[in-house]
Amino acid sequence: MTASATRVRPRLVVLGNCQAESHRLLLDAGDLESERLPAVHELTPADVEPLRALLRRTDLLLTQPVADDYRGLPVGTDQLREHLPASARVALVPSVRYAGLHPFHLLVHPPGLEQPDPPVVPYHDVRTVLAAAGRPVDPAWRLSPDAVRAVAAASVAELQRREVRHGTVVVHDLLVRPTADSMRTINHPGNTVLEPLAARLRAALGLPPAPPGVRRPLLAGIHAPLLPEVVAAHGLAATPTTAWTIEGRTVAVDEAAAAHLAWYAARPEMLAAALERAAPVVRLLGLG
Repeated sequence: MTASATRVRPRLVVLGNCQAESHRLLLDAGDLESERLPAVHELTPADVEPLRALLRRTDLLLTQPVADDYRGLPVGTDQLREHLPASARVALVPSVRYAGLHPFHLLVHPPGLEQPDPPVVPYHDVRTVLAAAGRPVDPAWRLSPDAVRAVAAASVAELQRREVRHGTVVVHDLLVRPTADSMRTINHPGNTVLEPLAARLRAALGLPPAPPGVRRPLLAGIHAPLLPEVVAAHGLAATPTTAWTIEGRTVAVDEAAAAHLAWYAARPEMLAAALERAAPVVRLLGLG
């Protein structure tokens, strides 16, 4: 008999960004076959044919929506579907981004610009972006509860918009009333979000309910500061923090800001991209 004929557990493939591996670990409760794959932005031309071969043997595909010919490779969601068996089940999951706990932070990944993440901490800070552009925040300005909640509501609305547009599993409702563990950074959900999302993903894939495949904290290498104003605005049962924690090391906000200012001076194209991306947040926060 062939290996495929003797295989009992369905083969699951999970594709996406840094969140994909967490989904895979939580979904596999011992009743699936799966393996770790590179994040979709790390795929190279040499990965395309092995990925296609894997998909031809796949029963369940979970993927974030990916545009055709992403980064010049035929790894878009629709392009990958073409290589699945007719019997395979597919579920889409959005990339979870939420700034309600970290209202100053941005991800800026403009097409065609290499190495878009700043040094020390890979997130842009609106305050530092404005300072680099010669528009420093007034020292008298204070982050208000209304501003925090406005950023939070905008994040939830954008996530819901992407869910509807791509027909993904719903996750935005898990962030309407966040806890301190909901997001470790703006794009690293905590287990408080990942575990109930995994239950929804199992259902979308036609799998029976099962406990999470792992119980350890996931996506926990970086923790952004959880500011006192944010704790108060959301009524969180948490102790505020004012520094980053990166792989167990404390990194002061001022240290990151100094490194970012020097980086923007050397990368004016990234400062321009960050300013454009920051504009809606600047308005929501009342910074300009």
